[in-house]
Amino acid sequence: MKKLMKTIPIGLLMLSMLASYAPTETKSVKCLIQMTNYSGEGAYLVVSLLNPSGEYEETLYVQGKDSEWYSEIPAWWKFYGKYRPKIDGISGETISGGERTVTVLQIPEDKIDKGYSLRFETSVEDQEYYKDDIQFELTSENLKSKKDGKGFIRYVRMLSQ
Repeated sequence: MKKLMKTIPIGLLMLSMLASYAPTETKSVKCLIQMTNYSGEGAYLVVSLLNPSGEYEETLYVQGKDSEWYSEIPAWWKFYGKYRPKIDGISGETISGGERTVTVLQIPEDKIDKGYSLRFETSVEDQEYYKDDIQFELTSENLKSKKDGKGFIRYVRMLSQ
């Protein structure tokens, strides 16, 4: 009986912890990425969620599945390379000049309109790396807009679903 009395409080504590845990709800946002007409190898592209201090919080999408080249995206690699968490949003091959791709980003709803940002980084072998090819604040309005790139990305068009 004494053993049972000791385990009941622990069980109640665990139940209360589980009850307070709520998975983060996400918002599906369709994202069309149009590349510039550059020549050379395909671009590796990473879309990250940055916290209000500008630090990496989460990797939302990676275009290019050959992980041996991820270190060629240096700012993101400092974040991702330390821990190498599983990324759900890894897509197929790199994307070449003039091509476009469409993906659906899963944006944590509790980060929208709270000072967070989205960053699109690009890197092409034997060419350049753009840490902030596109970066913008994560607002409801920006999730329905078109943003121009500075490097290998011509533009992205966001469409909230």
